[in-house]
Amino acid sequence: MAIIVVGGGGRGTGKTALVCGLIRALPELPWTAVKITNHAHGHAESIYEETAAGEATDTARFLASGAKRALLVTAKEQEIAPVVEGILREAASTMSVIFESNSVLRHVRADLCLAAATSPFEALKPSFGLVEERTDATVSLAGHDHVIDGAPIHFHLRSLETISPVMCAWLRERLKDSQ
Repeated sequence: MAIIVVGGGGRGTGKTALVCGLIRALPELPWTAVKITNHAHGHAESIYEETAAGEATDTARFLASGAKRALLVTAKEQEIAPVVEGILREAASTMSVIFESNSVLRHVRADLCLAAATSPFEALKPSFGLVEERTDATVSLAGHDHVIDGAPIHFHLRSLETISPVMCAWLRERLKDSQ
């Protein structure tokens, strides 16, 4: 089971688009895609499973991108650990899991952690520090696909929803032992 975490410094950084791009880029992995937030989204339960693919919500976009399951977790920080443990236990034998969350890094050891690049002028979420500490690669929008080697590596993509061939190869290499 592969586990990927996609985090970002704030709203509108492209986290959801990047998750969708990763699901499309790695169709051989049966994904459970999980968005974790502490904001209420109109569901009474703390774990909501999306069933309709589309564009209306982030979780619907996950399904439209090819995820087998899409979950929205709206939980306080102290409630996240048991929820994440349950999701991982359910997915262990048949699925890989991709989380859109910063704070999940307190509760899971990811095979890969990606940061959706944040504007230097944006106020950062306090939880983004976890992502910065564990980032394997940063991903941002650019006029054309290219890579900047470094630690961490930085992928510039024309679209976060369309992963470049170079990034796809890098992802597969990094995840080959966890599949």
